[in-house]
Amino acid sequence: MVNKANQTNYKKLQILLQELPWYVDEYINHKLRKLSIASLYNYCHDYKIFFNWMISEQLWDGNIKDIPMERLEQLTVIEVDGFLNFLHYQLDNKELTINRKLSALKSLFNYLQNIAETSDFKPYINRNVMAKIEFNEVKDSMETKATKMEGKILLGDEYEKFRLFIANDYGELNKKNKRLYNFYQLNRERDTAIVSLILGSGLRLSELVGIDLDDIDFSKYCVRVIRKGNKEQFVYFSQVAMADLQDYLAVRTAKYNVDKNEKALFVGGPTGPKVTSQRLKARAVEYLIEKYATAFGKPSLSVHKLRHSFATRYHAEINDVPKLRRQLGHSSIQTTMIYTHIKNDDLKIAVDKMDMPKEQTE
Repeated sequence: MVNKANQTNYKKLQILLQELPWYVDEYINHKLRKLSIASLYNYCHDYKIFFNWMISEQLWDGNIKDIPMERLEQLTVIEVDGFLNFLHYQLDNKELTINRKLSALKSLFNYLQNIAETSDFKPYINRNVMAKIEFNEVKDSMETKATKMEGKILLGDEYEKFRLFIANDYGELNKKNKRLYNFYQLNRERDTAIVSLILGSGLRLSELVGIDLDDIDFSKYCVRVIRKGNKEQFVYFSQVAMADLQDYLAVRTAKYNVDKNEKALFVGGPTGPKVTSQRLKARAVEYLIEKYATAFGKPSLSVHKLRHSFATRYHAEINDVPKLRRQLGHSSIQTTMIYTHIKNDDLKIAVDKMDMPKEQTE
């Protein structure tokens, strides 16, 4: 399966790498098979921030590309603390964001010290200052995180109300605005299918936009996606989502002037009279969710919050954390455990058509 989004992100990654030292390029190449392109791109962005900070603090006089490993080896704990303080007080990064950037640096430095070798089998660096730096303590417990999440996701009958709002009510609400109404009528089936699929499967945004037509198994109610770490997995989705998908597919070609060779499941409108539709971009999906969420009266909703909504409802009805972990594609079961702390009596409403098979294909 060719993932065009991955190809685009790979090109962006290669462009960013041209601004960074050669050993970062080597490290990223080492990690390509283990981490997603999006994660590695974020790593490189973090490295660029760190190296630019080094130059601004006169820890290196020259270009980013020329910063030698020997200079990294000479960094002190006080200097690295200065960088973390810069992230917190000048860039206003939260503890979790700082931890993520520190994790990226720790991984790079660990590679230079413990994995990479010179031609005579010696490590690239002997001293690793990042090994001495501790992560910020994140104070929120799972219960606190769950409580914060509750007000930002769909609960109880909101789940189906939001789907029906997109399928019907948004159009009624905007009938007097001809431009909005016509645009809604063009995309009504597609947008309903997108939301229905997320709410009926818990897919990530990157997974959703990467789906091709031949990835869907209509007989087994599942879809093949590329998860984090470039891992292929078959993910099950609800019968409601299947019905909405079929409604969309019935009008996809006619409404969007889709070329017969276009394999993308979700496409955007053509940009000109002779231009055919192309794969819907991630930002376009984010925008349409923001639009409907605001009109629905729950502006905190996002693609990721819809994924949380699915996970919360699934856990309440099925109460099988390992199975939910596989469904969401979490690498750690601790990430999945947050849903066990969300409590809401309305979640006891039966999930129509959402029973999953006992075993799922990895």
